[in-house]
Amino acid sequence: MTTGDTDGWGFVPPPFKPDEALQRLRREWRELGLAEREGVFERRGLAIARAAVAGEAIAAAFVRRPSRTSPEWQSRVLKSAADVRDCTAELKKKLAQWSDRDE
Repeated sequence: MTTGDTDGWGFVPPPFKPDEALQRLRREWRELGLAEREGVFERRGLAIARAAVAGEAIAAAFVRRPSRTSPEWQSRVLKSAADVRDCTAELKKKLAQWSDRDE
């Protein structure tokens, strides 16, 4: 074990860069078929998700259920690349569930 190890295996994760991670997140969400307008990602004109840099993290939120009237947001803070991956995976699942109900 070397000095500076965080997990005892000699691996120190790279520092989290929220600006770069937000760009990746936005690109991934567009690949899921969402359109970005004024920082909010939409599908068929309904707000679905939003994300912005908040200090050393990303503040992200999904709607509980797509709604034309006031959507109910569920917020989370993304502090690592793993959080960003998990967030996109969760959004992908939600989109699939909503598509199944819509058809």
